Amino acid sequence: MTGTSVWGRLRDPSEAALGLLLLTPAFLLLALIVVYPIAMLVFNSFFDLRLSGGGQMKFVGVENYLLVLKDGDFWNATFNTLLITVITVPGALVVGLGLALLANLPFKRQWPVRLALLLPWALPLAFAGLIFAWFFHTEYGVVNDLVRRLGLGSEPTMWLLRPAWAFAAICLTIIWKTSSFMALILLAGLQMIPRSLYEAAEVDGASRWLQFREVTIPMLMPSIIVALIFRTITALQTFDIPYTMTRGGPGNATETLAMLIHKTTIEYLDVGYGSTLAVFMFAISLAVTMVYLRRIGSQA
Repeated sequence: MTGTSVWGRLRDPSEAALGLLLLTPAFLLLALIVVYPIAMLVFNSFFDLRLSGGGQMKFVGVENYLLVLKDGDFWNATFNTLLITVITVPGALVVGLGLALLANLPFKRQWPVRLALLLPWALPLAFAGLIFAWFFHTEYGVVNDLVRRLGLGSEPTMWLLRPAWAFAAICLTIIWKTSSFMALILLAGLQMIPRSLYEAAEVDGASRWLQFREVTIPMLMPSIIVALIFRTITALQTFDIPYTMTRGGPGNATETLAMLIHKTTIEYLDVGYGSTLAVFMFAISLAVTMVYLRRIGSQA
């Protein structure tokens, strides 16, 4: 009797049971590709695990975390990462919004404009870094050539060999590379705004600027928040462009947290300490994401 009732429930499950059954594969996949790697990362951070010495894995507790807090390289890389985020995320948002507004204009042929938005986004990050490293090269770079032709200087500037200029060049490259991604998200948001709102604003005598401020920006805010979440998380994980342009130099002036993790784990083969650094980066990304999610919740 019991077996019959169980079989009957399986053949005709309730809505809650059916929903749980359908979500089980997604939960398992999420656990496999997200939960398990994070758990292993946290697990390794409590051990002294070095692949170069041939020694055994040794439990050290929170010693790695205390070492990170005293590590000058960690604080330098964290500061560089946060500074890149603070500069490039608003920069990409402003440039991306301008590109989205341009692409949303009623062109007869809109596909060339939208294709132009796709090209920088589709370009590999490392390739973009190599291109701009060539632009800013001291001897045969395009930037120095333009400066010379415009009569703004006779001696070539060592853009990537001076900390401030190298940092500025990296930020400029990241803004150029990521603004198209922001533009695509914002363009989708612009196309969802009803035309009737602008027509009503025109009837009320609102200027173009007032329409942009009172209609476009409020209606576009959900898309802006989504774009900022994705862009901020990727900015906190910046690696490819600084690595290909400067390798973190001069010195460690442009080294990011992701680059420090790569150097510690891949070059120095210190998996335990590298995992601890990765836990810190994950915590920073999670904290920033929670701030955005609270912003979305307050708007809802």
